[in-house]
Formats: sequence, structure tokens, C-alpha cells
Amino acid sequence: MSAPKKLWGGRFSGAVDPLMDAFNASIHFDKRMYAADCIGSIAYAKALAKNNIITAAERDQLVKGLETVMSEWEQGKFVIVAGDEDIHTANERRLGELIGSVAGKLHTGRSRNDQVATDMRLWLRDEALRLLAHVKELIAVTVSRAEKEIDVIMPGYTHLQRAQPIRWSHFLLSYAWLWQSDAERLEQLIDRFNVLPLGSGALAGHAFNIDRSFLAKELGFRDYINNSLYAVSDRDFVAEFLFWASLTMTHISRIAEDLIIYSSGEFAFVKLADAYSTGSSLMPQKKNPDSLELLRGKCGRVFGSMSGFMMSYKGIPSTYNKDLQEDKEPMFDAADTLSGSLQITAGVLSTLSIFPEKMRASLSGDMLATDLAEYLVRKGVPFRETHHISGAAVKMAEDRNVSLDTLSVKDLKTLHPAFTDDVSKVWSFETSIENRNAPGGTAKSSVLVQIKKLQDWLSKK
Repeated sequence: MSAPKKLWGGRFSGAVDPLMDAFNASIHFDKRMYAADCIGSIAYAKALAKNNIITAAERDQLVKGLETVMSEWEQGKFVIVAGDEDIHTANERRLGELIGSVAGKLHTGRSRNDQVATDMRLWLRDEALRLLAHVKELIAVTVSRAEKEIDVIMPGYTHLQRAQPIRWSHFLLSYAWLWQSDAERLEQLIDRFNVLPLGSGALAGHAFNIDRSFLAKELGFRDYINNSLYAVSDRDFVAEFLFWASLTMTHISRIAEDLIIYSSGEFAFVKLADAYSTGSSLMPQKKNPDSLELLRGKCGRVFGSMSGFMMSYKGIPSTYNKDLQEDKEPMFDAADTLSGSLQITAGVLSTLSIFPEKMRASLSGDMLATDLAEYLVRKGVPFRETHHISGAAVKMAEDRNVSLDTLSVKDLKTLHPAFTDDVSKVWSFETSIENRNAPGGTAKSSVLVQIKKLQDWLSKK
């Protein structure tokens, strides 16, 4: 069987170098947009009939044929042949085989430029909604765990140094709030790119006065793009999606790093389930947090997709240029990576074992130095002065090689006369935690408010 004609081949008489054919082809990766391409074409056929550019009978033939093409893809029966350089060419070629010459009318007034831009937005809209569901499931898992383990306390860290006591739940919720921001950003992005390019032609617009409002409604877009040059060349939505993916993966990478540290023998705060760990080929005792390490590593992969695409995008002159073929693989790969990573992260967090006694044992008296300063503040001493006094107490304890909380009232009085016997109440990790009761703090009441707010947000979604 001879190869199908190129959609663009009428002007050319010479043969194309086979290497160029392969170099130019995108069917091996853009075939995953088969459904978007068929759905967009079905709507376009209806719009052509609405303007009497084709007959109702021709419309019905086109719609039925496109539905058959889509069914063949879904059932794995579609056969890609030589000359199918992209998903649009492949679908149109097969449509012609099914319904004959009327298939040639489908492309009236349409270019692959506005067609591919439409396909990408349709595909990404569906994929983004799936990713949004995964983000929300991850938040739900995290919030559920935070609620169940609200009484577990642990060291909070800055600069990887023990800083102040916090609730384990407060730590978990810090990531739940990051992911909520990720979810809201994705919702905003979906709304922003949910506009229709179709009906813009190659660049200058449509010659047959196609009803673009009708097309937008048929395809679920909130509006159409108001400038045809912009419509066919805009890939800001890909750049934004890749940034969103990079930032979301950054948040996943950060909790992965925390949990890698917390699962080490030096900390032993948590243990990963066997389902998310592997062993060593040499050392039988090893249990490696490979799931977390892969999550951390895949952040770099997604960020690389974003930076690579931006380098391709930055130098393109106005309207469509072939460089834009490089927009799809980064988008596809980032979406696939996010889909897997979000689900793996939820799996890790839902099956993780924690060791509250280890967390508590890592708390130390010097972590209450701020509380000691705040004790004096409550006695009327200015904070900048109390900070210096508390620092002097820490040095006193260090010089004596004892814990801060073992200093006597007599010792502390040498630093300031406001210290009295009630200073003993400072030496309680629970009291320290409960004192942080302003909204957003680690006190139980504040953490419960956070849980409730996130649960309410999830229930509305």
C-alpha cells in the first residue's frame, strides 16, 4: 500500500529524505492525544454543518467515522502506517479509508496549527483534572493521619538543628497546606487555559465565518481566544503547567528529604512500609527508602522538562513554528511523573510507621530556651533583654555540661532577679507546645482548627 499523501504536500515535487521524515514525525508520542483530536474534529464537523459549509448528511458521516476512529484507538486496533507523521494525519487518513472523499471536507478552514493547539488544551484539561484529584487525595491522607496522631510531639528543626518542640501533626499539616496551594494553583491554571484556539486557521483567522462560540460551548471551553496569531502560537499554558508540576514536585521532594532523614538510624522517628522500600544486593540488613529517593530525584526530571521547554520557547518568532513540536513530550512526561509521584507519596504517608518514643527522646532542655526568655517577658522584662539572659543561661549550662532545665532557681537568679520558683513550669515540652496557641501555631487547639479548615476545604471540592 502506498504511503498516504502529506497534508502539506501539494507544493512539493521532490521526495523527502527518509531521515527527515522520521525527524519530523511526532506520531510516536502525540498519538496519546487521539481522543482529543477526534473530539475536536467532531465538534468542528458540527460547526461546518451549522454554517452550511457541509451538509447534515456529510456531518453525520464525519461524526460516525470519527467515532469509529476513536473506538479503534481505544480498543488498540488502530494501525499506524508509513506517512502518519502525527495524530492529525493518522486520524484523517483513517477517516478517509472509512468514509471516502467526504473526509477531505473536514479540514475546510482548519490548519494543524489551530488543531494541535486545541488538542493540547483538551488533553491537558482532562489530565490536569486527574492530577487535581490525586493532589486532593494526598491532602486527605495527610490530614487524616494528622488527626489520628495529634498527641505525638517531636523536635522542630531549623537549619537541621533542633529548635523548638512541635506536634508531629503540625509537621504533616505544613505539607498539606503546601499541597492545598498546589491544588488551588492548578485550578486557576485550568480556568486560565480553558479557552479555544480552534477557528483561527493557520494564523490569520477563519475564511468561512465559523461559529467559534458554538465550538467553545461544544468542547467545554469558557471562551474563545480573541486573536488568531496568539491562538496558534501560545504555549504559555504548557510553561505554566510545567512550572506548576516543578513546584508541586519540589514540595514532594522536600517531604521526601525530611522522611529520609527521619527514617535513618540516627533519627529512627519513622519507618517506611516494605511496599515502599527495597534492600541491598550486598548488605542484608539494609532497608532503603527508595520510594522517597526516587521522588526526590524525579523533581529534577520535571524541573528539567520545564527548563528545556523554556529554552525552546524563548526564541520563537510570532505565530506557529516547528520548534513548538517540542512542547508535547515535556508536558506528557511531567504529567506522567506527577501522576505516579502523587500516588506514591500518598501511599508512603498512609502506610508509614512512626515511633513517638524516639521523637520524644530527641527533645532536649535547650529547646526550651525561648520559653525561658518568654517567662521573663511575662514578668515585664523586655524581650531583647530576656533573649540575652536566656542565652547566658544556655552558656551556663553548656559550661557545666548539664542540660538547661537542670539549672536551679538560684543559678538563674544570678542572671536576673525576676526568676522565682515558678520557673519550673517552663521545663515542660507540652507547656511549650500549648503556649503556641495563636492561629497557625502548634498548640493542639490550633492544629485542630487547621485540620477542620482542610477537611472543610476538601468537602467543598
